[in-house]
Order: sequence, then structure tokens, then C-alpha cells
Amino acid sequence: MHKGNRISMFSGRSNPALAKAIADAAGRELGLVEIKNFSDGEIYVHFEESIRGSDLFLIQSTHPNADNWFELFLMIDAAKRASADRINAVIPYFGYARQDRKDQPRVSIASKLMADMLGVAGVDRVLTMDLHASQLQGFFDVPVDHLYGSAVFIDHLKQMNLENLAVVAPDVGGIKMARAYAKRLGGDLAMIDKRRPQPNVAEVMNIIGDVEGKNVILVDDMIDTAGTITSAANKLKEVGAQKIIASCTHPLFSGPAYERLEASSIDQIYVTDTIPLARPSDKITVLSVADVFAEAIERIYTDESVSTLFIP
Repeated sequence: MHKGNRISMFSGRSNPALAKAIADAAGRELGLVEIKNFSDGEIYVHFEESIRGSDLFLIQSTHPNADNWFELFLMIDAAKRASADRINAVIPYFGYARQDRKDQPRVSIASKLMADMLGVAGVDRVLTMDLHASQLQGFFDVPVDHLYGSAVFIDHLKQMNLENLAVVAPDVGGIKMARAYAKRLGGDLAMIDKRRPQPNVAEVMNIIGDVEGKNVILVDDMIDTAGTITSAANKLKEVGAQKIIASCTHPLFSGPAYERLEASSIDQIYVTDTIPLARPSDKITVLSVADVFAEAIERIYTDESVSTLFIP
């Protein structure tokens, strides 16, 4: 236990349902914090109970808009100035993670900037899930515990008893995740070779691996406009795939995503509650990651290993 201090858990406004589910799973209560906007939009944060000396866990996903990030920074700053002993940022979805390198001239490495800003605000540890690229952990000067959505997906998929299975990565970046699924589900591995002519536009070129006559699981860390995943699913159906199931940890679902998913060859989409859905859909099933985060928080609080629990 961190210096014998008490644990305190607070939620921002980005995903209060998940924060409450995490607290319930941990058998704890969320603390009282006032967060509001002034008339001009400026954010105000006030902890309504003492957090002096506490091991503090601030739960806030950072999906758009950017106010979710700024709200987290202000919560961390307020906690630091209120003499919390250790400030842990629990970020189920880490926004701006896709901008992780300088792949063309005169662009920002936004994920590095976010890591720096968390450090400047005063964070002591970060707990997150399925970063867009796991090497983002190297952007931080504080410990990062990186959880995997596969912890909930694989258990659910095993219960479906799918036979003649192939796990497909929608691009080369998803190969490691797809391989982990294939190994644990006992399926074959395949990959989509795609080219992206411009942002948010995906063009499927080739399927590497055999999917004809097979039940397919498409795995990805996030779905944004759903162009990549639906193009992949439609191509898989063209070459003879049978049932097509998609899983993604972070359901951003922006722009035409819902329309594309509902019109696609995907039979069922499994997502987690790291980001609240804009609306329900018959094709979409939400699996909660609350138990995974609750277990990780308890282990961090008691200084036990987290990495031994959650493997890709």
C-alpha cells in the first residue's frame, strides 16, 4: 500500500458511467468533485473533500473534444495543489495517440506533447488501455501501466465456440494484436494489405492469408470513421469469408461510422466502454473493461504487479 495512505477515486465528465462501474467493481465510492464551465467555456475544478496525503486515481477518457484533456490537466493540477500524495491518471482511451511520429514535414507529434503536459500538470503514474502504438510509453517520464482490451474480448469470443476460425489484422500495425488473438483462440492468422491515399480514406489492396470458408474475427484498437474496418470486411466477404465479427477497444465512431458499419458485411461488432457510444446499434455489443481497471487500480494501490495480470 502506498505509504499506508488511503485511496481516493474521482471521475471527470468524459465517461462517468465507466468511472462508476470501476469504483463499484473495486468496492469503493467515487469522491465528490465539482467540475463546471463558466459562461465563456472555461473549465473550473474543485475537489469537495480533503485529498491531502491520499493515493489519488483520476478517471478520465480523453476522446474529442479537447476539453476532456484540459479537464484532466486541471484535475491533476488541483490535486497537486491540494497535497495529494500520489496522482494516478486513469485514461481508458488516450486521445491524440495516432499523432506519434513526424511522418511528414512541419507536423506535430501530439501524443508526445500530451505526455509532456501530463507531466507538467503533476501526474505521478498513468494507467491506460490499448495505446495506438505501445511505444508511446517511452514518451513519458513517469510509470505507465498499459492494459489490453483482449482481456475481455478473448474470454467472450471463447464462449462463442467459433470453429474454422481466422483472425485478421486490418493493417500491418495490427499484426501483433491479431497474432495474440489467434494464439489464444486457436485460429489462423491473416492480414489486410492496404494503402491510405489520404487521412481517413482506406483502400483495400490484398488479403495475405487464407480466409475462404472461414469465420473471421477482425481486430483493431480503435474504429474512427470505420472506413478501414468496413472495407476490410467487404473484401473478406468477397473472397469467401463466412461469419465476420469485428472487435475494437475504442469505439470513436465519428462521421459516417455508424452508417458504414450498419451497411457493411460485418455481422457483429464488439467494443468496450472506454468511450461512451453516441447511440446504440443492433450490430454493436459493448463489453465493459471496468473489472480490468478496478483490478489494476487495486494492484497499483497495494504495490503489486500489474503486468503479470494483463498480457496482450
